[in-house]
Amino acid sequence: GEGEITPELSELKKRLDEADLPEEARKEADREMERLTTIPSISPEYQVARTYLEWLADLPWKVGTEDNLDIARAEQILNEDHYGLDKVKQRILDFLAVRQLRAGETRGPILCFVGPPGTGKTSLGQSIARALGRRFIRMSLGGIRDEAEIRGHRRTYVGALPGRIIQQVRRCASNNPLFMLDEVDKLGMDFRGDPASALLEVLDPEQNHTFTDHYLDVAFDLSKVFFITTANLQDPIPAPLRDRMEVIELPGYTEHEKLEIAKRYLLPRQVRENGIPPDTLTVTDDAILELTRSYTREAGVRNLERELGAICRGIARRVAKGEAEPVTVGEENISDFLGPPRFRWELAEEKDEVGVSTGLAATMTGGDVLFVEATPLPGKGRLILTGKLGEVMQESAQAALTYARSRASLLEIPPTFFDKHDIHIHVPAGAIPKDGPSAGVTIATALVSAITRRPVRKDVAMTGEITLRGKVLPVGSVRDKVLAAHRAGIKRVLLPDENETDLAEVSEEVRRELDFVLVEHVDEVLNAALHPERRQEAPKLVGAAP
Repeated sequence: GEGEITPELSELKKRLDEADLPEEARKEADREMERLTTIPSISPEYQVARTYLEWLADLPWKVGTEDNLDIARAEQILNEDHYGLDKVKQRILDFLAVRQLRAGETRGPILCFVGPPGTGKTSLGQSIARALGRRFIRMSLGGIRDEAEIRGHRRTYVGALPGRIIQQVRRCASNNPLFMLDEVDKLGMDFRGDPASALLEVLDPEQNHTFTDHYLDVAFDLSKVFFITTANLQDPIPAPLRDRMEVIELPGYTEHEKLEIAKRYLLPRQVRENGIPPDTLTVTDDAILELTRSYTREAGVRNLERELGAICRGIARRVAKGEAEPVTVGEENISDFLGPPRFRWELAEEKDEVGVSTGLAATMTGGDVLFVEATPLPGKGRLILTGKLGEVMQESAQAALTYARSRASLLEIPPTFFDKHDIHIHVPAGAIPKDGPSAGVTIATALVSAITRRPVRKDVAMTGEITLRGKVLPVGSVRDKVLAAHRAGIKRVLLPDENETDLAEVSEEVRRELDFVLVEHVDEVLNAALHPERRQEAPKLVGAAP
């Protein structure tokens, strides 16, 4: 009857006592338990209150795992699982050192790994959890549009539940797990809700020790949780959220790093997953390098692993047919397994052309090489822009044209040239949208080359924003752009003078193989990129017979 404590309720009361609730939660639990004894067990209200108390009893209020503070062992685990990524590993070891010195009393850091797809962001989280000896939780934020997913629903709603943060913490039964929030740059923000704002409380070290879920309605301490978020791009992350996280950029890999990763991790894993007997398959270093140059075009290693898997499946088919002799895949026979090469990177082999310059761009997959073509044709002084260019890039082209007109006498361009000619600027790969100011110097170089008939050196790539006075302003994503130039066989890279400090982030191996020219003015760019002599193009079109 009402007012009696049934065996079921006494069991629940015992669980609540064992849970060692904080004072606020304990008061709420006692009040709810007292209310529960007055509600008939057949009432829907009874089930709601009982479920709530079970949630309070099951949460790990003061239960956590012991951190493994052996720095040498943690370093060994991180190096076993991932090649390179020294900056991230350094940050994790710093955290362990601080915990060791403060005898375990420290807030969990909130890191944000930003990098192109396939650079190991998510797998790095698992590796860090293993090195620390913590439980690992992964939650994908891609496409989440409702803040209730983060904070839960109030108990007034039928079927209400806590948000996914509290659900995952209960599931792992530890108040200090490593919590990975994947794809934080792909959160939905529209009329249906704004979960990014709900995450502000979760990821703020000043607030998350009293994180209040709508369902629980009491504070839960998330300050011991080690939060790691991942993103492909920083820009889509709302500024207040980005401000709360320590951003660590994961660069794209160089050819040498991809070779080591393929040999140490990708190939052994694919051999194992495809059931190939030991010593049946050997892939030479030259074959792996050919794979990275001619069959994949990426900053990470996801497609490289896919192509290695395709080779392994071909070998598995031979083994299944009874052909057991060992196979060596080299540069000369890789096309037997994967077909003809898909990409051509070697720009240096092509001859220097008039009106075509090589630029560097930042993309979702790291960096890429970009070509800009310019051609003057008889007309009335119009500027024609094609290639799906964004507004900022169109304005860069206008600025480049103004610069060329202001320098007409120095460049030996007739005064009436611009009134009697239209200028067409085109950026190939017309279906791909392009934007940003960093192609300014590339457009200016193509433009001046086309007008003066001086060829552009093909082994020179450039990036930089241009002003009307011809000054070259600094740009972003320098490391990704330099890696793209290196992959493409470029020999010399022209960078804004103010970007010199960014070269420290580029690996020593890449810096050795490239010649960097730091420029402050477009005149310096033209001197470095254009041949001094003019050239007349030999037409390839054969005239019609009379």
